[in-house]
Amino acid sequence: MELDNIYFYIATIKAWKPLLSKDSYKEVLIESLRFLTQSGKLVVYGFVIMPNHFHIIWEMLELNGNELPHTSFMKFTSHVIFKDIKASNPGLLSDFKVLSVSRSHNIWMRHSLPIHLYSDKFILQKLTYIHNNPLQEHWRLAERPEDYKYSSARFYETGIDEFGILTHIKERT
Repeated sequence: MELDNIYFYIATIKAWKPLLSKDSYKEVLIESLRFLTQSGKLVVYGFVIMPNHFHIIWEMLELNGNELPHTSFMKFTSHVIFKDIKASNPGLLSDFKVLSVSRSHNIWMRHSLPIHLYSDKFILQKLTYIHNNPLQEHWRLAERPEDYKYSSARFYETGIDEFGILTHIKERT
């Protein structure tokens, strides 16, 4: 990813484990996004946190130290979730074990998928997809997009950002 470009990004929990079913882990993601947006490192235009993955539309504004903000986000959230699993459910750790010189476990699958959003039409298409994700038949997490808490759909419906992380896409396009 490059600075000052809008991306649709998908990150998945290793082995598609439904770790993000736990609201406290969803809150870890929100808190990390809040820190990075309030620090002026990135802008979040839309998101949804699903049980085993998340989708986000974001723009990296400046480096966070020596790395892009999305890298900081992935590292931080992985660390906090790993630490909690280690303390509260160590039997689950084996699901995230990896053979690597640099780490013993991965919470996130490697090689998340960033897609550069180069047009307003493409941005709106992905935003609609994100907001409708919890309604898909195999999820059935809500009746309407704005009913699902861990999504930006309610923000786009009401204008209220209960997370303190969102910027309306029309401010950028």
